[in-house]
Amino acid sequence: MATSVTSAESKGSLSSDLFYDILRRLDGATLASAACACEAFCSISKEEKLWENVCSSMWPSTNRDDVRSLISSIGGFKKFYADCFPLIVNKEVPECRWNEYLEYPEELTEAEYYGDMDEIEIVAPSDFVSIVDVRYKDKTICSKVLWGIPNANGFPHWFYSCPFRIDLFTYSTRDDEHAGEVTLSVSDGLPPITSMEKERKDGKLWQELRDGIRLSWIVVNTKIKQAANLSSWSPLGGQRHWPTDKDFLLRFGSVLPAKDILPCQAVECIVLMKFRVSYTEEGGVPTTLKLTELSMQVGDMEGAHLNGRNSLLVLKEALSCKRSKNYDEALESCQLYSKVQSELREEKMRNESRLDRLYILGGIMACITVCFYLW
Repeated sequence: MATSVTSAESKGSLSSDLFYDILRRLDGATLASAACACEAFCSISKEEKLWENVCSSMWPSTNRDDVRSLISSIGGFKKFYADCFPLIVNKEVPECRWNEYLEYPEELTEAEYYGDMDEIEIVAPSDFVSIVDVRYKDKTICSKVLWGIPNANGFPHWFYSCPFRIDLFTYSTRDDEHAGEVTLSVSDGLPPITSMEKERKDGKLWQELRDGIRLSWIVVNTKIKQAANLSSWSPLGGQRHWPTDKDFLLRFGSVLPAKDILPCQAVECIVLMKFRVSYTEEGGVPTTLKLTELSMQVGDMEGAHLNGRNSLLVLKEALSCKRSKNYDEALESCQLYSKVQSELREEKMRNESRLDRLYILGGIMACITVCFYLW
């Protein structure tokens, strides 16, 4: 009897070890699915170490000691993954009309337009942490962590009133292990080009860069202990050779709710990444791209950038909004916003055109009237 009991216990222990070894090799989505398969997998999948491995594999910035402590303080790696792996989805984009914007500056007070000023005391710039990781073809090329928001604490009035912008390459971070230049070359998988003239024609380098780059920009609020990924992971668009021949601009982002913050009720988080060709020679010599800009801004429906005060409120609201693991849903959300924005822009142009015609007609009538009386 004693022998059979020992044998059963050994088998159970062995099975748990094997199960753990299997589960630690899975990615986050597969690990979450496996947890629903049986009681044994469910129990083992609660181990924080498994989710720490998943997070460190997906976001190398979480390997830092200070970031690990931060994640532990807001609920652990399992919660962090559940919050940051799905992308933000906001399909509640209202149909805005240009004439609705005309009444805001005149008929609404500043407090009514921007919301309660007392809430700014609750949303402090120092509460936010940015965790940013850039990959090219599954290879991490840049990992940065920014504690707080630059220029917010020393100059609060300037920050609250001026356009909000975070530029990762302008401000140094503490214990930054990637303070040097971020580059991509043929050894990383880029196609060699013989000349920029040839690249302008076939766009091979641009195509490889756009298809291969992945960006994660996670924002954590340490006070409310919530986090979210504000990036679209893959580029939403871009522009070749802007503003110079050797520049490539990639655009990421998401649509964030602003229902009780701004009249437009929805805004866009804009993340820009710019690469510049820094070394090209004739004859197919390897090409090197240098990452020169990585920044985030928040824009409203009219394309204007939000100030620091409104941006903090929007970021706080975004950390608790709806998310989805389906990339197509996140893309659909961004496309819906772009469609409404384009319609608003067209309506604005039509109204301005009507006003121009009225002014011209009024001028003509005034001239005719003056000429009639002078005759």
